[in-house]
Amino acid sequence: MGFLDKLKFNRLKEGLTKTRDSVMNKMTRVIKAKRKIDDELLDEIEEILILGDVGVVTTSRIIDNLRERVKRERYEDTTELQRLLREEVAQLFKSHDIVSDGVTIEIPKDVSPYVIMVVGVNGVGKTTTIGKLAYNYRSAGKEVVIGAADTFRAAANEQLEVWAKRAEVSIIQQQHGSDPAAVAYDTLQSALSKNADVVIIDTAGRLHTKSNLMEELKKIKRVMSKLMPDAPHEVLLVLDATTGQNAIQQAKQFGLAVDVTGLAVTKLDGTAKGGVVIGISSELSIPVKYIGVGEQIDDLQVFDNDSFVEALFGGLRTEDEVTVEE
Repeated sequence: MGFLDKLKFNRLKEGLTKTRDSVMNKMTRVIKAKRKIDDELLDEIEEILILGDVGVVTTSRIIDNLRERVKRERYEDTTELQRLLREEVAQLFKSHDIVSDGVTIEIPKDVSPYVIMVVGVNGVGKTTTIGKLAYNYRSAGKEVVIGAADTFRAAANEQLEVWAKRAEVSIIQQQHGSDPAAVAYDTLQSALSKNADVVIIDTAGRLHTKSNLMEELKKIKRVMSKLMPDAPHEVLLVLDATTGQNAIQQAKQFGLAVDVTGLAVTKLDGTAKGGVVIGISSELSIPVKYIGVGEQIDDLQVFDNDSFVEALFGGLRTEDEVTVEE
């Protein structure tokens, strides 16, 4: 692991500290208190996972698989259980392989500009995610144009402008209350004229009714397709990890209105509910592509299955350290 990769991994590990302390260390304590794997121990682990916002459906899948493996492969010693659990969680992520250069998701060579429409309810960290995403692409040598199509909140444009300046990328804006689809159209037109590589379109997180919001998103897609028939190429849904299972419900609602192709899960550093990433990946047929592990502009990381599992399980405190601290 190179220096930069190690630095990123350490940030990820730091970001998952609350989840690791509240869920994984609790599990370690329970496992070490037993000498034999039995139904009572597996029931306790199931309860810890559910309380850690992994979700009932996903937790049941993990525990059922554990029971089957323990029986089939005749595991009895609890020292094996942590490894088995780690393997089962890792397996849940395997269906979503993401091609990445470590900084950004790789974009097709024959698509220019690559259009990303970012959706999500207000308060999930959508604006900051767009700013960080723009920074990631610019750091990868791409020319980026942001479209401020959340015209219903005056503050949204101001915040986005600040992030665009920080990321050193262009931004297309119109007056408060303008037609969001018109902003998206102008942004794409501008990007096409200057041969930009990436377009990131911000969208409203709330209108007067939920149906209005969903219809607006559909309209933005339709209008952009007049300039580029296959735009947007990515619909990125931003979810707030601190909301736990509500994040999964939001994903299902947005999925009914627009073809969500990827997820960005934010605020993992501020919650003990990081287990929701496991549930999201398992329950939805949509890959987690980015995770937010801090407030800095470079704290939006491309989601890497192996690194996430390693950061979640790796480096757990020993029983002695837990006892001393408590």
